[in-house]
Amino acid sequence: MSSRTWLRPLIVLAIVVAWLAIGGAGGQTFGKLSEVQENDAAAFLPSSAESTQAAELQAEFMPAQAVPGIFVVDGISGPEDIATVEEFVADVVATPIEGDEQGRTVGDVLSPPASQVAPQVVPSEDGEAVLVAFSMDSELVGETAGEDALGELVAQTIRATWAEVDTDLDGHLTGALGVLADLLEAFAGIDGILLLVALAVVLVILLIVYRSPVLPFLVLSTALIALTGAILAVFALADADVITLNGQSQGIMFILVVGATTDYALLLVARYREELLRTQSPYDALAHAWRRSLEPIAASAGTVILGLLVLLLSDLKSNAALGPAGAIGIASALLAALTLLPALLLIGGKHARGVFWPAMPRYAGDSAEVDADPSQGKGFWPRLARRVDAHPRRTWALAALGLVIAAAFLPTFKTGGLGEGDVFTGRVDSVQGTAVLEDHFDAGATSPIRIFVPEDQADAAVEATAAVEGVQDAYLLTPSVAEGAPPGVAGPEEPVVIDGMVEVVAITQVSSSSAEAADIVQDVRDAVHPLDDSVLVGGQAAEQLDTRLTTQRDTLVIIPTILAVIFVVLVMLLRSIVAPALIVLANILSYAATIGISAILFNYVFDFPGSDPAVPLLGFVFLVALGVDYSIFLMSRAREESLQHGTREGTRRALAVTGGVITSAGIVLAATFAALGVIPLIFLAQIAVIVGLGVLVDTFVVRSLLVPGLVGDIGRPVWWPWARRIPADTAD
Repeated sequence: MSSRTWLRPLIVLAIVVAWLAIGGAGGQTFGKLSEVQENDAAAFLPSSAESTQAAELQAEFMPAQAVPGIFVVDGISGPEDIATVEEFVADVVATPIEGDEQGRTVGDVLSPPASQVAPQVVPSEDGEAVLVAFSMDSELVGETAGEDALGELVAQTIRATWAEVDTDLDGHLTGALGVLADLLEAFAGIDGILLLVALAVVLVILLIVYRSPVLPFLVLSTALIALTGAILAVFALADADVITLNGQSQGIMFILVVGATTDYALLLVARYREELLRTQSPYDALAHAWRRSLEPIAASAGTVILGLLVLLLSDLKSNAALGPAGAIGIASALLAALTLLPALLLIGGKHARGVFWPAMPRYAGDSAEVDADPSQGKGFWPRLARRVDAHPRRTWALAALGLVIAAAFLPTFKTGGLGEGDVFTGRVDSVQGTAVLEDHFDAGATSPIRIFVPEDQADAAVEATAAVEGVQDAYLLTPSVAEGAPPGVAGPEEPVVIDGMVEVVAITQVSSSSAEAADIVQDVRDAVHPLDDSVLVGGQAAEQLDTRLTTQRDTLVIIPTILAVIFVVLVMLLRSIVAPALIVLANILSYAATIGISAILFNYVFDFPGSDPAVPLLGFVFLVALGVDYSIFLMSRAREESLQHGTREGTRRALAVTGGVITSAGIVLAATFAALGVIPLIFLAQIAVIVGLGVLVDTFVVRSLLVPGLVGDIGRPVWWPWARRIPADTAD
């Protein structure tokens, strides 16, 4: 005993010091994740995608790949306004790029450089607008200049220069360069604003739950240090090009770590509080609580980790990157919750109960109250547990009916994708520029569809492409067109031929960054693919289409795999086949209901133009993997209680004793995901709504009504085929 007296505090101190060292190293890496992000949608497509193969071929036709930056000015009324824009162009190309250590000007990094070909002011046919192309070499756009990408600095310089022009004209930078700059600005809030909002929300909830000024900060400290550990590992993998990290994956990883750590902490602390009533030593009480909590917490974390790792099967690299990044975050949360948090709870030694101050649990010894049936209490959850136990069939039937009604709206969920101009929740500069571009110009001219066909099929390809509805013009790429001249200006020319292939350029009536352009690409492919097996259709709109098609393929592979993985984990945890099958089916119904409710919100409340194709898939991954946690917490306790009291009484006791803590955990996780809404991107806003709403449905309907009602109605057979250890219910 004397050796344990000094050894226990030493172990506690060693654990805290080790995690603080991890926190110190991870804290220094915190702001560096943006340096290893890749936010170019084209980089996420598989090499087998048609647009990827077309891009490789296009590089041979036009070796200097340019990222279009289109500056559009609306409100032109005469030559004086055009002269104002021309003066602005002359100023901006000579302006040094702020933050560029090499001292280059905007004109130096354009493609071609302004010293060779000065950007031209091109008026619209209606004379009410002009555009200027500030296109950059694709290799220069991503070049690091100080702490930022060179493309972002160029966009900032162009916009800042225009802001200094004394004019009432309305100017906006759009095109891929403008959209990229706005995306990077949106993601800039992930490191600071997102995390601060999430932590503030969690702190408020924990203060309400624990009614203690100490315990919430111990839990939040655990979550923050767990996050730094995850950041260290993810940064190392991204820096070594093992995974491709983007801003969305980073933001979701932050939320996962904070939410999961807090959930595991709530479960462990609740069990610890129970044990302190019957165990005098805080060390022994925490040891008992740790052992009782280990299996459900580990099973919960394991389910989420395996579910996220299934995303490695995705052909879309953004999804595949989210898998390991999220899994690392959950693993870090698990380790911190099972090691660092217990150490922090025991910092006070024999006075460790003080972390619960002022509502410190008092040792009750062998008092009858300690082992009393919790479902016979007076609180909300004991009353609900008794009602579910009294009418199990009515309970689960009504709960299922409500979910089915909500799921009926699932077909109204828009999955057609979003154009680049639709990805933001607000009217950012590039979105406003796109609107001006579409009003006054051939919107698809800035980034056309590119079709590569054998030379002998050139005329047939032009004819077939031009006949597609939505295509404004189609022509062959000639040497003069490749140099930037309009088609036909240089007179009759032979097309550019590379290895027996020619390029057909198709201009769409809508912007290439719109969702409609992707549909036009599909029609173009249907028209030209019959000409020859080697035909390839690429371009920006084609990349959007291939992203949609790849996601559809991923959905068919990933969803069944995740369900199988979760089922196996539940079978191992609950030693049953029937109960896991019920839980999985209940969570599928919960997901369908959540998507149905989300469709109503997105279509009629938020008025979103659509959704990213990956939203339903990622929503399924998070909801099924995270939502099943609450059923795990409930059913693992139900099995524990059923071994002593029978299935119905055990389920009643489990619902009563876990109701408060699981509900708190669900609210915390929903609130942390809701924090994603501070980032002005529709994708993250929709993930926030779907996961937050789905977690609440799982917490208040599936775990509280549907699952316990089903278990109470079925009774002992729910543990089949290993039900012999479970005592028969009184009614059996």
